[in-house]
Amino acid sequence: MKLSPQWIRDFVDLAVDDRRLAEDLTNVGISVEGISGMGVDTVFEMEIGTNRPDAMNHYGVAREAAAIYELPLKQLSAVSDKSPLLAKDARNGAPTASHDAPFPIAVEEPALCPRFSARVIRGTRIKPSPEKIAHRLQLLDQRPISNAVDATNYVLWEMGKPTHVFDMDLLEGGKIIVRKARDGETLKTLDGVERKLTSEDLVVCDAKKPVGLAGVMGGYDTMITEKTRNIVIESAWWDPGIVRKMSRRHGIHTDASHRFERGADFESTVLSCDLVAQMILESGGGELVGDVVDVVSKAMDQAPVVLHVSDVRRILGEGLDSGLIYQLLKRLGFSLIPEGQSDEQFRVHIPSWRLDVEREIDVIEEIARLHGYDKFENTLPAYSGAVVELPHAAMDATLRERALALGYNEALSLTFISHADAEKFSSAKVLELENPLSEEASVMRTSLAPGMLDMLAWNLNRDVAEARLFEIANVYELSGETRVEPRRACLGATAAAVRGSLPAGGALDVSKGEHAAATETFCGFKGDVENLLAAFAGDVSYDRETADYFHPGRSARARVNGAVVAQFGQIHPEVAGARKLRQDVFLAEIDLEQLYTVGLRPVKFMPLGKYPAVERDFSFVFGDEVSFEEMRAAVAGLSIAELREFRPVEIFRGGSIAAGKYSALLRVRFQTPERTLREDEVVQWSGKIVAALAGLGGVQRV
Repeated sequence: MKLSPQWIRDFVDLAVDDRRLAEDLTNVGISVEGISGMGVDTVFEMEIGTNRPDAMNHYGVAREAAAIYELPLKQLSAVSDKSPLLAKDARNGAPTASHDAPFPIAVEEPALCPRFSARVIRGTRIKPSPEKIAHRLQLLDQRPISNAVDATNYVLWEMGKPTHVFDMDLLEGGKIIVRKARDGETLKTLDGVERKLTSEDLVVCDAKKPVGLAGVMGGYDTMITEKTRNIVIESAWWDPGIVRKMSRRHGIHTDASHRFERGADFESTVLSCDLVAQMILESGGGELVGDVVDVVSKAMDQAPVVLHVSDVRRILGEGLDSGLIYQLLKRLGFSLIPEGQSDEQFRVHIPSWRLDVEREIDVIEEIARLHGYDKFENTLPAYSGAVVELPHAAMDATLRERALALGYNEALSLTFISHADAEKFSSAKVLELENPLSEEASVMRTSLAPGMLDMLAWNLNRDVAEARLFEIANVYELSGETRVEPRRACLGATAAAVRGSLPAGGALDVSKGEHAAATETFCGFKGDVENLLAAFAGDVSYDRETADYFHPGRSARARVNGAVVAQFGQIHPEVAGARKLRQDVFLAEIDLEQLYTVGLRPVKFMPLGKYPAVERDFSFVFGDEVSFEEMRAAVAGLSIAELREFRPVEIFRGGSIAAGKYSALLRVRFQTPERTLREDEVVQWSGKIVAALAGLGGVQRV
């Protein structure tokens, strides 16, 4: 929300500039996220916690500023020597009024509306607000409407109490009733929408019909217009629960409901009525009818909290004495009464505007934030045991270090996904949320893939073409009737990011064309996955069986010692299109539960060979159905002890190579630490390799 520092200064004489004020407010938890404008047009962009509705207004922030700088806070009052609100009798100063009969108010639901205050003004004129009022509202992105309506908005932003004004001549029967709506009743709200009410709604009514949705929005048929001359001002305290339910049920979120849902000040109803009345009388004239009508059906006194100074010292440290604690809380509006003969225990009375303070720890938090967290010594909690490392901390750290070294940034995605994503990206049984935020976040995630794709899309939509992200986290599913949280890792990268990490000109595909480039990019991403898996013990092999949301020709599955530990590849174009991804993206899902069972690969020292290695290249033509994994297995099956490496160097399609086939240039390296190899040995081993590859249907190119 936006607040004006100049408006705040109306209530406290501050010597600091706006930037220092913003910093000091932020340090006590009243966060100023940004500053815009200059001079009287300066505006603070505020981030006020949902538990602090008392600070969602200028007077509430001024109260905090007065406490920070130990300055007096000017009191809000509608009564002054020049105020038109009350006429002073010359004899005894008692208030007088031209009409003695109050405006009748009946509250049929005292539990939901324990206090309702109202005032009546006759003979006023509706016109534009004074320049100062209109300007201040415009600074807060509030549109000025008229002096009467603007008065309610001004008081809302000044002291945080929502009020409402009715055209009294449009209230049938000359009275107000607070009751539950009847099933089938309708109310046209100020936004012009006719809403069907139920018995779960709390409404403000005249003698015949609803005229307002309690704490949410007023009615269209009794709103203030240019023809209005007589006004009823309403200020009530509504139960936060009923306001929250009505706001959600009718899909209305207003400045009033935002505050009532979090709890308004019970003692502010009369004062807010008086302030609105004063502003209307000053701008539009008129006559105040009678005194304020204040119906209190149920007192809302907050129970005092017992504060033990020993607990304050135990939690915050030894630097706080009883006198300092007393002064800090007094500056915030709390009143303290010592209990017993010593000053080591206080009965703390909570001010009416601080509904969030209910327990001793809440009071201690108030002491800490005003005193300043930076003033407490850094201490470690007392602990007699030894540090216990998490079961997979070392493997998590290794995986994280390798991913960061490859250029991936760690990210965190939402724990909730939609039913559609759960069905698309996993076959596990889902955990339903009892009270989901939306249909798009209705189940616990069973896969990290949806969150990763959302994060990649977020980056692409903000012109971050080369994005590389990884996440290590739990997923949630049902195994029978048991809830389990298996650990997973997920890598995501855009095609541009993968291509950017490849050597200039490419090393895995020398042909031209889109298909070759895409295949080369896939191989680059596969290299990242291989790099991560290389840290773990066991033999890694690959096959082509992956989920249907991967591209069928550019994806693979990794096995360690025969167990599936990962699947990776390019996301299927249809899936990418449905999620509106602006370019091809690659994804890898790693099952850490399986991978961690094999453990990390022990680091072994191997000295550089004293004797030269011998390399030989073989060029073969294979059918597309033959994979390199089959070639590797065939060559490994020869059990040639001197074979140190077998890898592909080039893949070529087209030209003289028939369709459905490809040419592969394969390189082997022989070496032994004991002696120099003889040519006849190399020829013999090469012959075995050629025979093994020919056994797969390969044709050697000469």
